[in-house]
Amino acid sequence: MAVVEVFTSPFCGYCHNAKRLLTERGAAVTEIDVMEFPERRDEMVSRAGGRRTVPQVFIDGAHIGGYAELVSLDREGKLASLLGAAP
Repeated sequence: MAVVEVFTSPFCGYCHNAKRLLTERGAAVTEIDVMEFPERRDEMVSRAGGRRTVPQVFIDGAHIGGYAELVSLDREGKLASLLGAAP
């Protein structure tokens, strides 16, 4: 199974939705709360190509994007293969 990291904040509905979608698809999600660990925000921005909003999703180190991109990958049937699961 893939390594999944999601940068989040506690009051972000899209963050909760992203984590739920990933969990429903069988992923073990490592959540990095940028409010609890503000020093990690710069890491997120750097890895996400300058994006400052949450969620920012990474699968096996590759930047996927935010919630909209995650849902798009799922609808296109591409998320399962990224997660290492059968489609």
